[in-house]
Amino acid sequence: MESNIFHLQYAIDTFYFLVCGALVMWMAAGFAMLESGLVRAKNTTEILTKNVALFAVSCTMYLVCGYAIMYGGNIFLSGMGDVDVGGVMGDFASRDGGFEGGSIYSGASDFFFQVVFVATAMSIVSGAVAERMKLWAFLVFAVVMTGFIYPMEGAWTWGGASVFGMYTLGDLGFSDFAGSGIVHMAGAAAALAGVILLGARKGKYGPNGEIRAFPGANLPLATLGTFILWMGWFGFNGGSVLKLGDVASAHSVAMVFLNTNAAAAGGGIAALIMARLMFGKADLTMLLNGALAGLVTITAEPSTPTALTATLFGALGGILVVLSIVTMDKLRIDDPVGAISVHGVCGLLGLLLVPITNGDSTFFGQIVGALTIFVWVFVTSLIVWGILKAVIGIRVTEEEEYEGVDLSECGMEAYPEFVSSK
Repeated sequence: MESNIFHLQYAIDTFYFLVCGALVMWMAAGFAMLESGLVRAKNTTEILTKNVALFAVSCTMYLVCGYAIMYGGNIFLSGMGDVDVGGVMGDFASRDGGFEGGSIYSGASDFFFQVVFVATAMSIVSGAVAERMKLWAFLVFAVVMTGFIYPMEGAWTWGGASVFGMYTLGDLGFSDFAGSGIVHMAGAAAALAGVILLGARKGKYGPNGEIRAFPGANLPLATLGTFILWMGWFGFNGGSVLKLGDVASAHSVAMVFLNTNAAAAGGGIAALIMARLMFGKADLTMLLNGALAGLVTITAEPSTPTALTATLFGALGGILVVLSIVTMDKLRIDDPVGAISVHGVCGLLGLLLVPITNGDSTFFGQIVGALTIFVWVFVTSLIVWGILKAVIGIRVTEEEEYEGVDLSECGMEAYPEFVSSK
């Protein structure tokens, strides 16, 4: 009887992990659609190429060395072998207290769930540096980001390792349930470093301080991308419960789904109202980013708030993202899709809100954790971007940027029938 229960729990938890991982993988499609909708038509093919290629690079690098750095054990060489636990042969992984009271699932499913998070972090970088970065420079950076930079900060947080042997974030009261800081703020920090060295798109900012809008080519695609991300986020946050095979866990999963959805709705509504007050119009792009801001904000702790609290947290993210996008433009930090504001600023907000509903975390721990993640990722990314800039260059020529990076980087256009032949 006990063996049957073990088998059932193992099957349920493993299957749940795999389904949630597939949902998070689907977020890659969301990022691709969102970014291709918010860039200009002449840069669409290149942004799509980046999104597919970065996913492949992320999966490969995390398999080769990233997972080993973050959690130990090189599955690329040794695989996930069978282990005998309690007289039952299987491929096991366990967290939160081991097999009694903790999750029991396939180690392979754990890798699959973790690897799609790595790709998410890298996707954040893609949109921020869009329309003027060299494709191959971006992909070289993706190798380092997903194979080393992200796994190191992941080891200090979810992996439980001490930071350079000095302190353990968990002992300080740091908590990040599904990755507001570990995934989203880390991706934004890498993006910020790249944007600073890359510079703004030509013509974005005038000599007298004016800010010129570069409208996206396909807002229906951007809207579709947002809904795909919204859906995928249920796997992102829900899978981070790590188990489903008992009553308490099933209830926790349901609350995480409920709060994730509530925060996204609150963020969208708040951003729409904020845009109306500031610009006098219902700005669709701000609405889309507001919903995503709410999702990023709640990601740090979606299991302990009430639905009302989650809605309010999301609304705070929606308001903040509008203010942040406007501020970034005033600072001449050119982010075509608002990724740094959505994932970086609201990722930090999410971390700082955790102690309000989670008594096991502390504001001190959250601040130290946020600083550790940001400083590590930003500084190492700045070094890598700097080396790439010096060695191969990271920006296309002014002529290539004017004509669109689709032709110079990929040799094809996404919408050729709408472009007059020469």
